[in-house]
Amino acid sequence: MKTNLLTLVILITCFSCKKDVKQTDDSNMKNDSLALIERAKAIHERVITLDTHDDIEVSNFTDSINYTQDLNSQITLPKMKAGGLDVAWFIVYTGQDTLTDEGYKKAYDNAMSKFDAIHKLVEDFAPDQIELALTSDDVRRINASGKKVAMIGVENGYPIGLDISNVEKFYNLGARYMSLAHNGHSQLSDSHTGEADGVWLNKGLSDLGKEVIVEMNRLGMMVDVSHPSKEAMKQMIELTKAPIIASHSAARALSDESRNLDDEQLQWMKENGGVIQVVALDEYINTKKMATRNAEIFSIQKQVADSLGVKWYASKEEVMALDHHEQEIFFGYYKKVLDLANAKANIIEGFPPNVNVADLVDHIDYIIEKIGIEHVGISSDFDGGGGIEDWNDASETFNVTLELVKRGYTEEEIAMIWSGNLLRVLDDVQAYAETLK
Repeated sequence: MKTNLLTLVILITCFSCKKDVKQTDDSNMKNDSLALIERAKAIHERVITLDTHDDIEVSNFTDSINYTQDLNSQITLPKMKAGGLDVAWFIVYTGQDTLTDEGYKKAYDNAMSKFDAIHKLVEDFAPDQIELALTSDDVRRINASGKKVAMIGVENGYPIGLDISNVEKFYNLGARYMSLAHNGHSQLSDSHTGEADGVWLNKGLSDLGKEVIVEMNRLGMMVDVSHPSKEAMKQMIELTKAPIIASHSAARALSDESRNLDDEQLQWMKENGGVIQVVALDEYINTKKMATRNAEIFSIQKQVADSLGVKWYASKEEVMALDHHEQEIFFGYYKKVLDLANAKANIIEGFPPNVNVADLVDHIDYIIEKIGIEHVGISSDFDGGGGIEDWNDASETFNVTLELVKRGYTEEEIAMIWSGNLLRVLDDVQAYAETLK
């Protein structure tokens, strides 16, 4: 619930055991034609598909219940295989709580439990099916072996507390990106949520937050700006010596959400050489479309929630006002209620449409037009609120590639969008860290 140009030679290395594809140029080919679909399937099979944001619940990482099974979660190994999703960044997420020693201790313990869960998956439960990658070379090697790829991101730097040595500890456990805030100001950085009331804690980054950016550069960990405030992002870019990412955001010009990046921020991203991973989260993709649908669907959602014996809330503000424990309970059943309500709504003639994959790719088109194809990627925020029509879990990943093919993107461009751009940033960040050794 958590933004350098390549030469053709470098770009080709982003493919794993790929062969060049002859792009057909048939102006008479219809978007839903069998030939186009087959071409999209071939491209989807060849490129490395990478999703930078997949939340996890530690209860799904036990010896009896884990991702080798087709659980109800949006990400599992069977779903990744069915949809052709090659790389999942599993997220060590901790919600914002009090800036106290007790709060830091609880957050640190939560983070360590999630690191432990991910390592159990790749080392104990399914080492024959999935492997942890730490570099772009690891990604290509593991993908070429036929296994799925796990990577680790940290959403909210709050768990490091006041001990900067925890940054290196997280890095050594496999974390290759970290954001310094989530929904609420941390001891490191202000959050984008400060826009709602204009109350700020750090005026961007705290002194410790600035030290953390330098430390992340030293280690080779990507800086994630998806939840920090605009001023914090500006200060991060001024401090960092390497490109940054927005691991799960979108274009604010198309959907006015504070977590999305406005045109000025997109320009900062271009100048920095970073990449924005467009997120498949309905309201962040099309606020107006969701407002129209939500006005009609709330009563259905409430009916579904009542039938499940859980509480539903009328607005995002009500959810944000809950304490951390109450939010965790809510998000535990949030997606189930949404899916059941959507299924009911979709059979009602004339019901306002849901946000879909076409809306997602609209953001990709917009960002490319504004700052270039080198600076955009894809994320889902699965199991953390993400999921849209036609990409509601990992088994539907092909539909994103299909829409890109329909829009006329070439295989080389699709490879950049799906993984090449993000892996290039990881390479640049790690290359800078090497210069300091």
